[in-house]
Amino acid sequence: MTPPLVAVIGRPNVGKSTLVNRIVGRREAIVEEQPGVTRDRKVVEAEWNGRDFLVVDTGGWLATDDGIDAQVSRQAERAIAEADVVLLVVDATVGVTEEDDRVAGLLRRANKAVLVVANKVDDGGREVDAWAFAGLGLGDPYPVSALHGRQTGDLLDAVVERLPGKEVDDDTAAQPAEPDVPAVAIVGRPNVGKSTLFNKLIGDDRSVVHDVPGTTRDSIDTVVETDEGPIRFVDTAGMRRKSRIDEGPEYYSLVRALQSIDRAEAALLVIDATEGVTHQDQRLAERVDAAGSPVVIVLNKWETLDAERREHVMADVGRRLEFLGYAPVLKISALTGKGVHKLIPALGQAIDAYHRRVPTGELNQVVQAAQGAHPAPGGARVLYATQGAADPPTFTLFASRPLPPTYLRYLERKIREHFEFGPTPLKLRVRRRAG
Repeated sequence: MTPPLVAVIGRPNVGKSTLVNRIVGRREAIVEEQPGVTRDRKVVEAEWNGRDFLVVDTGGWLATDDGIDAQVSRQAERAIAEADVVLLVVDATVGVTEEDDRVAGLLRRANKAVLVVANKVDDGGREVDAWAFAGLGLGDPYPVSALHGRQTGDLLDAVVERLPGKEVDDDTAAQPAEPDVPAVAIVGRPNVGKSTLFNKLIGDDRSVVHDVPGTTRDSIDTVVETDEGPIRFVDTAGMRRKSRIDEGPEYYSLVRALQSIDRAEAALLVIDATEGVTHQDQRLAERVDAAGSPVVIVLNKWETLDAERREHVMADVGRRLEFLGYAPVLKISALTGKGVHKLIPALGQAIDAYHRRVPTGELNQVVQAAQGAHPAPGGARVLYATQGAADPPTFTLFASRPLPPTYLRYLERKIREHFEFGPTPLKLRVRRRAG
C-alpha cells in the first residue's frame, strides 16, 4: 500500500526545503538562501511515531504565467492535488504577504487538510508574530524553526493525526520486503534534454522542462513498470565543469548527481547530437565508467541532423568515447519520443548482465579457446579463470606472467561475446601463478 503523501507548499524562500530536511532527519533537499533553488517535486520517505509517509518538497508557488516560474508553480499545484495533508510554509519574520494570501486561497479551494507552518520562529519572542497568519483562514498556525528544530515535533504530531488509514500492524510489518528496484540514472550536461527524456520515459510531466540550462537542481526519481520489470528512473542535475560550479546550489546539485551515478545499476548518458561529443561529455562519460555501472549512450535530437552530420557525430562517439566501446549507442528524439522505445530493452539487458554469474567450467573453456586461437605474446598463459564477483561481473585470471593490456582487452571481448554481456562493463584482474 502506498504511504500517505504530505506536500510542503509555499511561496519562494520561506524555508520549505529546510523543513523537509528536518522532517526526514537528513539533508535530502538542496537548501540555499536564495529563491528558486527547488524547482521540481522531490518525494522522500519519512517516519514519525511509527507512521510512515512521503514528503513532497516543491518549488515556490507564484501566481504567474511566465516561463519557468509557471512550470514550477504547476508542479506545486500537482503536489497539492495528490497530497493527503498539505503544509503551507510561511515566514514569520516577514509577515503575511500577497503571495502567501494567494497560496492560501489556492489551498482553500483545494479542500485538503492544511496546516499553516509559521517558520523561522527561532525563540519565544517571535511566537506572537506567527499569529498574524491565522488570518489566512486555514486554522491556527504552528510556530516552528525548521533550521533549529524548535517545535517541529508538535507539528509532526499534528501531521500524523491527519494522515489517512491506520498504522501498519505487526503481521503486515512481518511480511517480506518488496524486492529492490534497479535504479537508472539519466545523466548529461545541462540542457541536453535529460528532463524531457525522463518525462517521456515515465509518461508524466514530473520534471520541469525549460530551455534554461540547469533547470533540474536535484535528483528526482520515479518507479515505472516496464516489460523488463519495474525500473527506477533518476533525473539528475546537469553536470557542469568544476570551474563553472559555485559553492551554492549548483555544488550540491553536482554532489546529488554523482551520488545518483554511484548508486545506480545503470546509466543513460544523454548527449546533444546537434553539438556532438564535447570535452565535458567525455569527462562525464569517464566518471560514469569509473562507477562500474552499465551505460547506454543516448544521442538526443538526432532527427535534426542531416546525413553528413550524423556520420560525423558517430565518428566522434567512436573516437572520444572509445573506452565505452561496449555501450550501445541509441539515436532518439526525447521531444517527439522517436526511438525512446529502444531504451527499455537495452537497459533490461544491461541490468541483467550486471548481476550475472557464469559457470566456472564454461568460462575456462572460453579462455582456453581464445588462447588457442591467439596466444598471448611472450609465452604468457592464463592457467585458470574464475568470476570473483558480480555488479559488475569481475573475473580473476591466474596467469604464468603479466598479460599486456591489449591481450586483456582481447580476452574481455571473447568473454563478453560468448556470455552476451552486452552494454555492461567487465573487470579483469590478473594474478601471477607459476605453472
